[in-house]
Order: sequence, then C-alpha cells, then structure tokens
Amino acid sequence: MSADPGTRKSKPPWYKAVSRYSRPSLRKAAWQLLDTFLPYIALWALMVHTVHSGYSYWLTLALALAASLFLVRIFILFHDCCHGSYFKSRRANRILGVICGVLTFTPYEEWRGLHNRHHLTAGDLDRRGTGDVWTLTVEEYAAAPRLKRLAYRVYRHPL
Repeated sequence: MSADPGTRKSKPPWYKAVSRYSRPSLRKAAWQLLDTFLPYIALWALMVHTVHSGYSYWLTLALALAASLFLVRIFILFHDCCHGSYFKSRRANRILGVICGVLTFTPYEEWRGLHNRHHLTAGDLDRRGTGDVWTLTVEEYAAAPRLKRLAYRVYRHPL
C-alpha cells in the first residue's frame, strides 16, 4: 500500500515533545555559562592559593581533578558553539567558542571546520578519512592481513 505523494507523513508523537529543546534559550545558556565558568575559575583560584600558601600538592591535585570536570563541560559548550546551536547569534557562538577554545587549547575555526566535515562524512564509506571512526566493509575485513584484522577487532571492541 503506497501513500499518496501529495500527503505529508505525520511526525511521531515524540517529535513535538522534544522540538522545544531544539531552539537556543538565552536564559538557559547564561545559567550554563555561570554554573560552568564560575566553579572552574574558583577552583583555579583555590589551586593557586594552595600552591602559594604551601598546602600539600595532593590537595592541589584534587582541586585540579575537580576543575578538569568543568573543563570537559567547557569543551561541550565549545562543541555546541561549533554547531551554532548554543546561541541564536552566529557571532555570539563564535566569541564563546574562541574563549572556550583558548581554555581547552583547541583552535575554534579550525576545529569547527574539521568537526563539521566529520558530520558530513561520518558513516559514508565512500568518503572515509577525515574525523571518522575506522570502519571496514566485510570484503575489506576478509581481504585484510591477520594482524590488521586483529587490530580492527581490538579497536572496535566496546571496552
């Protein structure tokens, strides 16, 4: 049974439920910036204080581990800016992306281009080579030398 080409397929019920999350929210963006950058800066200040005050380096290391979690969050914000999905404004995404990129030692413009190229080619076996996950076809795997097949199995293993 074929559908009439003039009729549109209705969207699944979950689509409407999640569609409101697809638009940037300045209020939520501002809150996420505060709850990420303020603790990160505070932890850095505490680390500097512990070093200058002669506290144990173990305490400084513990603070650094906590700060690293916020740095991961900063990279996530950076990633969202690269997709242009953090703010409505392209300029605001770029400014925040550059700031986050400085903190994560990742050049914004270069990574944005490479990452978007990754999204354009990921899973496309005809355009492999840039930012993709190593994927072999069944024929390529069968034709590969034993050592390459072993390396591929280790690489693709979930652990």
